[in-house]
Amino acid sequence: MNLRQLALDALLLRTHPEKCAAVKAIPKSADAHSFAAPDQQRLARETLPGRSATPALVPPAELARRPVNSVAGRAALFHSLAHIELNAVNLALDVVWRFDDLPADFYADWLGVAREEAQHFELLHEHLQTLGFTYGDFPAHDGLWEMAERTRDDLLARLALVPRTLEARGLDAAPPIRDKLLSVGDQRGAAILEIILHDEIGHVAIGNRWYRWLCGQRQLEPLACYAELAQRYRAPRLRGPFNLAARRAAGFDEDELAALLQAPS
Repeated sequence: MNLRQLALDALLLRTHPEKCAAVKAIPKSADAHSFAAPDQQRLARETLPGRSATPALVPPAELARRPVNSVAGRAALFHSLAHIELNAVNLALDVVWRFDDLPADFYADWLGVAREEAQHFELLHEHLQTLGFTYGDFPAHDGLWEMAERTRDDLLARLALVPRTLEARGLDAAPPIRDKLLSVGDQRGAAILEIILHDEIGHVAIGNRWYRWLCGQRQLEPLACYAELAQRYRAPRLRGPFNLAARRAAGFDEDELAALLQAPS
């Protein structure tokens, strides 16, 4: 059984129930399974990632900000978070099928990330439904996948700018969102944010591990290489406050954190 083929097959599925079920069905153990290059014939007639007709994708500036002290406002927040997590499923699957000739542990790590991101999506979607809404009821933006497209031919850039940049922003954003939810009495929503924060530290750590491994393979200095990649691929500038404790737990070293704090906002 080719696990990279299963990753591509799941990525192409259009509905979130099908995609999450397919991800959870991929064997957890790599024993007796293959990580060969997948058959890409379907890509000639299908687009990546597989998506349903909703939600409508709009520029980030067109997304309305809603207060979380209303049901509709909390629903919009959880819809946005669910969209991020479903994109994270797609991103993990994409890095598994797209990039060849890597250690088996690399593919196994990112399949594990895909499974946890699918669980996050389902937790968020279940909570969204308790508020009277479902995934697709609000518009969303496509910033995460746009970076995947930019880095589709460069694994080093993908690792630098998706898990270590865009997904690491979630480490900073989760605590204040959790606190807002607690302030309006949404205990379940806050608990889900705690679960996601805990798991995302591990996901960013995986990104750090393989970014540094690949820098070592290419004899590149990680900090200087990151700065060059961020400029070349137009990564967003990161603005504080930063969750330094979570970032340390995810494997960022003190030089990286110092560069982050010194960067212009």
